[in-house]
Amino acid sequence: MKYVVLIGDGMADRPLRELGGRTPLMEAFTPNMDKLAREGLRGMVRTIPPSFPAGSDVANMSILGYDPALYYSGRAPLEAASMGVELGEADTAYRCNLVTLGFNKDRTKAHMEDYSAGHISSEEARALIEALNREMKEEGITFHAGVSYRHLMVWKGGSERAECTPPHDIIGKDITDYQPLGGGCEVLQRLMLLSVDILERHDVNKKRREEGKKPANSIWLWGQGRKPSMPSFSEKYGLRAALVSAVDLTKGLGASLGMEVLEVPGATGYLDTNYLGKAEYALRALEDVDLVYVHVEAPDEAGHSGNYKDKIRAIEDFDALVVGTVLRGMKAFDEYRILLLPDHATPIEERTHTREPVPFVIFDSAGTGEARDVSYDERIAEEEGVPMVQRGHELMGMFISGSIEKASGPC
Repeated sequence: MKYVVLIGDGMADRPLRELGGRTPLMEAFTPNMDKLAREGLRGMVRTIPPSFPAGSDVANMSILGYDPALYYSGRAPLEAASMGVELGEADTAYRCNLVTLGFNKDRTKAHMEDYSAGHISSEEARALIEALNREMKEEGITFHAGVSYRHLMVWKGGSERAECTPPHDIIGKDITDYQPLGGGCEVLQRLMLLSVDILERHDVNKKRREEGKKPANSIWLWGQGRKPSMPSFSEKYGLRAALVSAVDLTKGLGASLGMEVLEVPGATGYLDTNYLGKAEYALRALEDVDLVYVHVEAPDEAGHSGNYKDKIRAIEDFDALVVGTVLRGMKAFDEYRILLLPDHATPIEERTHTREPVPFVIFDSAGTGEARDVSYDERIAEEEGVPMVQRGHELMGMFISGSIEKASGPC
């Protein structure tokens, strides 16, 4: 038996006035996902436990079968694992976004203009991160370059108790009320303030302004934690597994679980990502492993940007180039199952992650469900008798066993 998990990050949404009360997932042309929905087992799953923030780290950990209440230690340590940054027992890692702040005329106030600095290139970003390491003189603080706007700060012996806000949650808002608070907040606030002077005068940002691009004129620290400890995926499920993703968060989660992390050329985590390459690498990996987890970030990025047209485009590309390619390629195997779902919703109107249950489909090559005239979208929740998995970390076991248990509670 071969297994594929297909994650369209943030695909789920809420009805939009611009789409006549439909969601981007309803509006998009998705013949391949619709086929899986018609012929597979449909259900809803709550990937975010009640006491946790609605983050991709928590959601993907749940989908992979690990209870966040037992294993979650923060977002940044997972990204550190992907980047090869070794954390000591007393080290705290922080996610370090390169962001664009907008200032008033006398520069007494600033708002979060863009959480990604216009999706700055990795090459430009690396030069900025190197400048921070040269010019910041805080003992025990180091910065590590990642991909595009996503980077890492490691604080040796530092506090993990600060209360930090994700930058994509405060787009357009005055940052004054969203500065880090609590343990270690003085250091974090100082680093963020110092970064403005260093980055504003950097040649990379001078050139970006000349070209009409948004400058990466500040860092934003959040998502902190210490090194996690989890049993490997093979220990937990007895399966050899691989993972395909463009973002360090998901790759780090895979690395922490002992999964083979596949590096796909041209995988960017944005609308221009190499969708086809991700599917092809996944299919090739299945010749040697039992399960492949394929994560595509693009719908989530469109949700954060509040652009429903981009989200529809990302969903359609995911359907045609990832889901369609995998569905055709799986015919080379005698027995297989496919699990399809978003990790969470990222509604266009909210521009951030939300906690509502999301639709999933399990498709089995042997046939799993009674074919119906349905499509893959949020309306699965309205089907009579639809299974509702309240504890998202139980879904993986159900998928592997081929048995979906109906959990108690409303959708």
